[in-house]
Amino acid sequence: MKFIGTSGLLYSLFLWLIHAAALSVTANSIKGIHLSGFGAALAASVVLTVANHFLLPVLTILTLPLTVVTLGFFWLLLYGAMLKLAAAVIPGFIITGWFPAMIGAVFLAVVHGLFRFVFHLFFPQMGA
Repeated sequence: MKFIGTSGLLYSLFLWLIHAAALSVTANSIKGIHLSGFGAALAASVVLTVANHFLLPVLTILTLPLTVVTLGFFWLLLYGAMLKLAAAVIPGFIITGWFPAMIGAVFLAVVHGLFRFVFHLFFPQMGA
């Protein structure tokens, strides 16, 4: 079976599904993060992707002095804020506080990385 390259639509669809699955695992593992279903996970993953690509870089630059002073700890707050933003926009996605958001951001990054690693292990032709 010939796959579309790394810039292709099929690859983006797989990454979207991986991100939604990682978000579902995170919601099921972290107390204080709730998803109403996989549809909410799909919608939240779109919001998170857009926020991480457009809003997070601006906030990272604006808060760089604070991040340096806190030795990078403030990045946890920024990633937690991106999760809280997605929860505020998506009706079926609820985060009950800042602590679950920050822990969930770290957990989501680890689970998402593991899922992508396994995906690329089985489908190396889809890109690195």
